[in-house]
Amino acid sequence: MLPDGTTLPDDTARLRAAVDFVREHDTATLLPLLLPGLRGPELESLAPHCRFAHAGLLLFPTDPQDLRRQLADCGLAVDTPSQPSVVVRERLARRHRRDLAELDVRILRPRVQGPAGERRAVEVFALTVPPHSDLGALAAHERARGHEAHLALELEHPDPLVLRGLCAVLARHGARPDGGGYNPHEDGTVLYFTTPAAGACGYRRLELYTPGDHRDALDDHLRAAPQERPDAARPAETLLRLLTGAWTTQALAAFARLGLPDAMDPHAATSTRELARRTATRPENLGTLLRYLTMLDVVAEDAQDAQDAAGAAAAGAAGEESFRLTGLGALLRADSPDTMRPLALMYAGPFYRSFAALDHTVRTGQPGFDHLFGENHFDHFARDPELADLFDRSMAASSRMFEPLPAHPVIAAAARASTPRTVVDVAGGNGELLGRILTAHPGLRGTLLERPHAVEAARRALDSAGCGARCDYRSGDFADVPHGGDVYVLSRILHDWDDDRCREILRHCARAMPAHADLLIVERLLPADGSPSLATAWDLHMMCNVGGRERRAEHYARLLADAGLELLDRTPLPLEAYVLHARKAR
Repeated sequence: MLPDGTTLPDDTARLRAAVDFVREHDTATLLPLLLPGLRGPELESLAPHCRFAHAGLLLFPTDPQDLRRQLADCGLAVDTPSQPSVVVRERLARRHRRDLAELDVRILRPRVQGPAGERRAVEVFALTVPPHSDLGALAAHERARGHEAHLALELEHPDPLVLRGLCAVLARHGARPDGGGYNPHEDGTVLYFTTPAAGACGYRRLELYTPGDHRDALDDHLRAAPQERPDAARPAETLLRLLTGAWTTQALAAFARLGLPDAMDPHAATSTRELARRTATRPENLGTLLRYLTMLDVVAEDAQDAQDAAGAAAAGAAGEESFRLTGLGALLRADSPDTMRPLALMYAGPFYRSFAALDHTVRTGQPGFDHLFGENHFDHFARDPELADLFDRSMAASSRMFEPLPAHPVIAAAARASTPRTVVDVAGGNGELLGRILTAHPGLRGTLLERPHAVEAARRALDSAGCGARCDYRSGDFADVPHGGDVYVLSRILHDWDDDRCREILRHCARAMPAHADLLIVERLLPADGSPSLATAWDLHMMCNVGGRERRAEHYARLLADAGLELLDRTPLPLEAYVLHARKAR
C-alpha cells in the first residue's frame, strides 16, 4: 500500500493479467485499440509488416525462487532462460538516479499462445529486491506508475525502410518516441513509443522490435525523445556514423556485384574460405567485408564458429569464420522475386557519383547528374542500353509499394464493369505495375506508353506474365497519351519534373481522358509536420539527379487544378508511398 492509501496489485496478479491479454488479442484488433483512427487501407498495409509479439512488465521478486513461483502460478515455464537487460536497466538508472551496478535487471520471455495458437510471450523484466532493500522505494514507484508495462510489435523482416515507414505511421496516429536502445546480448533494436491517451487497451507504451543493429533509425528516434539522449559524447558518435553512410552503400553494392548473396545459404553457414572460392575473392578481404555487413544484419556469423574463432585467436591460431545470409541480405539475390539488387547497383553507381556534386546543385540549381555527365539523366541512360535496363529494373525493385494497388476501389470498379475496361499506364517502365493489375483482374485490358527500348522490355515481361494478349503498346512521349482509356496511371513520374513540366504532363492526361475516366498518381508525399520520411530523402535525391522534387498533397492538388483535374482522395501504400485519385473537375 502506498502512503496515500492506494493498494497495488501484487506482481503475480499483474503477470496473470499480462498473460491473459496476450492470449486474447491479435495484431489486427490490437493496433486500432492502441492508435485510435488507424483503420481501413492504412491498417491493412501496416498489419502484414509486424506481429503482436508480447506484453511486457517489470517485476520485483525477492529472490530467484520467488520469481519461479510467480511464473508457475501463472502457468508459465519456470525454467525460462534469462539474459541481461540493457534498455530497461539504463532507463531505471536514469529515472531513479541509481548506479547501473546496483540494478541487475534480467529479461525472460516465457511462451504464451495467442488466440489462434500463435507463439507469443510475456516479456518479464525482473529486478530482485530482497526484503528491507533500499530498492524498495524504487519498486513501489515502478509498480504504481507502470513505466515499463508495454505491448510489443515485432517486424516480420528486419528491413530498415519498413522500420522507418512503421515509425512514420505510428507518429501520424499520435504515438510519440519514448526512448529505446540496442541490446548486443540478443542483437536487437528496440524503439519505444507512448501511445495516445484515447487508446482503449490499458497500455500506454508500445515497443517496436527488430532484429539487428539499426543505429541510424535508433538515433533519429532518440533525437525525437530528448530525455533519452545518451551522454555528451553521443553527438560525435552519431555524426561519425552518419559520415560513414557512403561506405554502407558501397559495401552493399560490392556484396551484390561479387555475387555473394547468390553464393550464400540463408539456412546454413558457409565458411569464408569456401565463399571466397565460389566468388573468386581473397578470403582475408572477404572476411572484412562480411564482418561489416554483419553489423547491418545483411549476413549473420555462425555463433558456434564465432566462439571457435575467438578461442583460436586467443590460442594464437587462425580461426575459420562462417556466415549465412539473412532475410535482409536475401533481397540482394539476383533470383529473388522481389530483388533489390538493381537498386543497390544504381544507387552505388551513377546516382552515387552525382551526389558528389550536391553542393553544385544547391549553389546553381543545376542537377549534379547533368554537371557530372554533361547531359540529363534520361538522355544519358537512353544512349546506354545496359544502363537503361539497369534503371528500369531498379525501378521495379521498389515494386512492393504496388502490392495493394490492384485492390484500389477505382481498379476494382473497372474490373467489375459489364464491358471490358482499359488501364493506361503512362510511362509505365517495364510493365511491372500494369502486369500486377492485369494479373489480378483478368477482365481488364491494358495500354502501356513508353520509350521504344522500354516498350520492348515491357512486352517481354508482360508476355512472360501471361498478360501480353490483353495489352497494347505505344512508343512515344507524354504528348502521345492514348485517348479513350478508363483508368490512367502515373506511377513515380511527376517527381521527376519541375512544376511547369508536371502541369504539361497532367494536361496531356486530361485531354486524353474521357469524362468518366479516373487518374491514379503514385508518389511519396512530403509530411506536412516535418516528421522523418522517405519522401524527404527522395526530395534531395530527385533534386540532385533529375532536377525534380517530392511534394505535399496540397501541392499536387494545385497542379491538378491547373490542369483541369480535381484531387478526390489519397490512400497510403507500402514504402511510404501514396496513391492520389483524381478526375476531371466538374
